[in-house]
Amino acid sequence: MRRICLTVVGLYIGLLTALGQTTRPDSTQYQKRKLKVEEINLVSSYYHQEGNHAAVTGGIGSQKLTDYSNNLEIKLNKYDRYDRKHTFDFEIGVDHYTSASSDKIDPKTISSASSADTRLYPSLNWTMENEKKGTTIGAGVSYSHEFDYQSTGANINFAKKTADRNGEFSVKLQAYLDNVKLVYPIELRTTTGSGSTGREHDHYDISARNSFSSSFSYSQIINQRLQIMFLLDLIYQKGYLGLPFYRVYFDDNSVHVENLPDNRFKVPIGFRVSYFLGDRVILRGYYRYYKDNWGLGAHTVGLETSVKITSFFSVSPFYRFYTQSAMDYFAPYGVHTVADKYYSSNYDLSKFNSHFLGAGIRLAPPTGILGWNKLNMLEIRYGHYVRTNDLQSNIITLNLKWK
Repeated sequence: MRRICLTVVGLYIGLLTALGQTTRPDSTQYQKRKLKVEEINLVSSYYHQEGNHAAVTGGIGSQKLTDYSNNLEIKLNKYDRYDRKHTFDFEIGVDHYTSASSDKIDPKTISSASSADTRLYPSLNWTMENEKKGTTIGAGVSYSHEFDYQSTGANINFAKKTADRNGEFSVKLQAYLDNVKLVYPIELRTTTGSGSTGREHDHYDISARNSFSSSFSYSQIINQRLQIMFLLDLIYQKGYLGLPFYRVYFDDNSVHVENLPDNRFKVPIGFRVSYFLGDRVILRGYYRYYKDNWGLGAHTVGLETSVKITSFFSVSPFYRFYTQSAMDYFAPYGVHTVADKYYSSNYDLSKFNSHFLGAGIRLAPPTGILGWNKLNMLEIRYGHYVRTNDLQSNIITLNLKWK
């Protein structure tokens, strides 16, 4: 993390130096249209969970997992000759995790292929805003890679404000073309297509998983204090939708690989509201209903309050409640039968309730953090998550912004 922070500082100073140079003393209009740094964000987080329903071992066993995540975002913008604002948003993220359950893919080895892994996920997005017409268009690409999973994504989006600029409709279309490496549990591997036990020399078959989604939203300013937003997503997935190293134990003690339908249709519908309770307090509420064709239904309710203690220091406690029904193909360890066409013992797809609560603190002094005026914001958030099926976790996140 220290090396990444120094890299961010170096990139930032280099960009400011390069973009701040000029060879024309009378180039006022040219300066206005130059590509410049809008902001740089660095987000680092630490996540740890404990539980005893690991899907790798059929719904029993340790779910201990630790994840370190770093994400660097650089936003650049410029105005063209028609006064349209172009924003270029580049992000690169790196996650490294260790998982006790994944180490049970091959318990005979000291460390199996997925006991620890690193995920790299860069993305690039462009938007063009026409402030006079109140329209925004954009497009983007993304990529994600880890040992057993690779994803390539693309998106396009459009937004249009109402004539009075108090409302805005937006739509976003996304596609992800993924490849899943078929890393089976050691006892279910064959000598062809499944490889041996040595990670460097293994050969695994690949299966495709494609996801397509359309997101619609409408936001409206009701008055100076109240803003609302309606959200609708339509998501379709096709291909290999399970994970090959998730075991399922039947009632006859036989072991199988998780088997799920090769298509899934999801429909989340949401509503957000923000209320400004005076100059120092903002209340934010959220509700989402979810349903899919696997029989899983869910409700989410969230509330966050931002309290400004001083002009540059604020505190934001939050709470989220979530409840879901089990999907049609879930059963615990040793319950599935040979009559079942589809089966899973992944407790993420079981019936449960969850609570997520915590708080954040935000510093944005006018002179900058530690007197460095370019580093204008520091935010730290902590959250505790607990689920009724014996999973709990903690996450702490640090966000630094240069502007």
